[in-house]
Amino acid sequence: MDPAAVLFDMDGTLVDSERLWGVALGELAELAGGALSEAARLAMVGTSMARSMQIFRDEIGQPDRPERPDVEWLTVRVQELFADGLVWRPGAMELLHAVRAAGIPTALVTSTGRRLVEVALRTLGAENFDVVVCGDEVQRPKPDPEPYRTAAALLGVPIGACVAIEDSPSGVASASTAGAVVLAVPAELELTPVDGVHLRSTLAGVDPAFLAGLLL
Repeated sequence: MDPAAVLFDMDGTLVDSERLWGVALGELAELAGGALSEAARLAMVGTSMARSMQIFRDEIGQPDRPERPDVEWLTVRVQELFADGLVWRPGAMELLHAVRAAGIPTALVTSTGRRLVEVALRTLGAENFDVVVCGDEVQRPKPDPEPYRTAAALLGVPIGACVAIEDSPSGVASASTAGAVVLAVPAELELTPVDGVHLRSTLAGVDPAFLAGLLL
């Protein structure tokens, strides 16, 4: 049987956008008179904007720095970088198109805010997703299970019959706690093998039949 739905993460899973976030965060740190270490940048991968900004402030030693102006600056800068075009992760475009061709419902479940997601959808194709759940549209973002439970509810399918595709520990935790079967394809962060989470080095060669096999 095919999955009831396939739930795709965005940054680092479908497109190689984490490096663009790194560019923008590095520029923001310089404007703030500090510097962003690679360790701090990696700690932000897959997290909510609020958590990322907390890490950012701690990293540059300005814990009382106002958050809203930094979020606005960062959003505008990442919009510019996204608008230049996003690079697909290996095998991601082929899998997304194969899932759509098979008639399997799809959702995009991301920690990124709606403004930036709308730009990314120019590359991803809005028509490729029945539902889009953004990080600023849920009360509790990843690693909480709410984003994935919300996607399944909007699609009207049981979460336990869905396959979620993720690249980060935060996203894997969100999807697995929600009850989805998880296919994890690490991008920038190593993932520790966990019961019920299927690891692959790439999405190349993955098709709907492979995803169906994960449900057995």
